[in-house]
Amino acid sequence: MHHSFMDSGRQTPRPALETGTHDVGRRIRLLREEHGISLSELARRAGIGKATLSGLENGFRNPTLETLWAITAELGVPLASLLAADTTSVIRGTAVEGVLLQVFEDESVTYELYRLVIPAGSTQVSPAHHEGVTEHMTIFAGVLNAGPVNAPLLAGAGEHITWRSDVPHIYATVGDEDVQASLLIRYPRP
Repeated sequence: MHHSFMDSGRQTPRPALETGTHDVGRRIRLLREEHGISLSELARRAGIGKATLSGLENGFRNPTLETLWAITAELGVPLASLLAADTTSVIRGTAVEGVLLQVFEDESVTYELYRLVIPAGSTQVSPAHHEGVTEHMTIFAGVLNAGPVNAPLLAGAGEHITWRSDVPHIYATVGDEDVQASLLIRYPRP
């Protein structure tokens, strides 16, 4: 599966993580090897350059959030599987800034709970997660268009939206107010 990333033209991709890129790279390599996938094959499936993936695995590059989601989707694992369990992780996408608050696990599902801020005038298109993943967002401030790129949902303060996120999906603010929200991502285990 090839992923392409777009933005509104005003944002540029920014590094997803402030620190810990070496540990994230090590975890990517371990997961890739556990799945028996070569570096070249994972790069191809995730739609990223082989040199980019090699740089990530060796801790020389700080990935974008979109790149991390593309990699984890191809590995069939939640984003939290790449992050240090003992720290609060701030994660940045082209437009979205999130804080991973908690990871919940049961026998067949992993949940990640984030606090998000999306600046007014921002748009981010995120790659598909692995099959069956859903996102559940509650808006506390602002207005947001979010969901599948071809059928986004509109929600304002006090409203909740949910969608299957195993397709490319969008987060786009509406109006001149930053969006503050919580996001629960549900990852079924294969």
